[in-house]
Amino acid sequence: MTTASAYALELTGVRKVYGSGDGAVTALDGVSAGVARGTFTAVMGPSGSGKSTFLHCAAGLDRPTSGRVLLGGTEIGRLKEGELTRLRRTRIGFVFQAYNLLPSLNVLQNITLPLRLAGQKPDPHWLREVVDGVGIANRLEHRPAELSGGQQQRVAIARALVTRPEVVLADEPTGALDTRTGRQVLDLLRAVVEGMGQTVLMVTHDPVAASAAHGVLFLADGKLAGHLAHPTPERVAERMTHLGEW
Repeated sequence: MTTASAYALELTGVRKVYGSGDGAVTALDGVSAGVARGTFTAVMGPSGSGKSTFLHCAAGLDRPTSGRVLLGGTEIGRLKEGELTRLRRTRIGFVFQAYNLLPSLNVLQNITLPLRLAGQKPDPHWLREVVDGVGIANRLEHRPAELSGGQQQRVAIARALVTRPEVVLADEPTGALDTRTGRQVLDLLRAVVEGMGQTVLMVTHDPVAASAAHGVLFLADGKLAGHLAHPTPERVAERMTHLGEW
């Protein structure tokens, strides 16, 4: 089902329960949140707060027990597995902590892999804009092993952008990087939003990383526990102290 939406991504009353009976665990408990188009949003919360489940439900990797998840107005919970796979391949970009590049492919082949899997050819103009935008135009023939961690993450970001997705989902994208390189990657994600009009949703445990976003959503015990606009590391850390221990 597709409807017009002001949000790139919207969760409405999402509840996710793993297991059943006495062993049931409620990971998300009626979460409603919208990610506006062209924004950079961070998701934070203590360990066990539901951050990963939030991301997995947003990506269609987990189906909610109840509630709705809409991507650009498409209710993804209604899709069959094949439709869901195609949606993830073309309308969602993924950036992970571990880069997940294929070592046997060069940079250009890694970037265009989602299109090849979808049976599509890259738009040469968009591909050039993406490659230039992430700063790896002079590394296209290199293999991942020949790149630094920061360069590999830039390749991963380019791969996430190449399909012109409606939203880029980033899971701890700076977790494996040193502070300086992590800052560069965060600045790049912000530039992707402000310069290319993309939408980014990032899960992180780091207040400094969260402060690169336009706003922060806080989760605690599987529930939405507030929102912070114009975050700074200090304001994020201060808010976290009210959400429980890590």
